[in-house]
Amino acid sequence: QVQLVESGGGLVEAGGSLRLSCTASGMIFSANTMGWYRQAPAKQRELVAAIARTGDTRYADSVKGRFTVSRDNAENTVYLQMNTLKPEDTAVYYCNAGGVYTSADYYPGKYWGQGTQVTVSS
Repeated sequence: QVQLVESGGGLVEAGGSLRLSCTASGMIFSANTMGWYRQAPAKQRELVAAIARTGDTRYADSVKGRFTVSRDNAENTVYLQMNTLKPEDTAVYYCNAGGVYTSADYYPGKYWGQGTQVTVSS
C-alpha cells in the first residue's frame, strides 16, 4: 500500500528556515504529482505547494517567494524548503500524492501522510 512519511518539522523563530521531506513507498513516485498542504487550528486544510511529474510547480500566494517545492525521483522524496518563516505559517503540514495538476489548480489525491508540526514563534 502507499505510504507517505513526512519529517523535518519543528519549532523555529520567525525569519528562520525549515526543510520538510516526504518519502513515498508503494507507488511509482515519478509518475505522481505531489503536493504539500497545511492545516492550522480551527482552519481548513489548504494547499501550500504542488509539483507535477514534469517538475512544474504551483504555490499558494501566501508562500510565493519564500517556499520552494522540489522532488528527487531517485529517492522517492518530495521536499518543501521554507524560508523567512512567519508565525502565520504555524500548522501541521501534510504530504499528498496522486493528485491532479492542471493549469489552474491542484486537486489532491487520496494518499496523505501523517503530518508534521511546524511552529513559528514571534
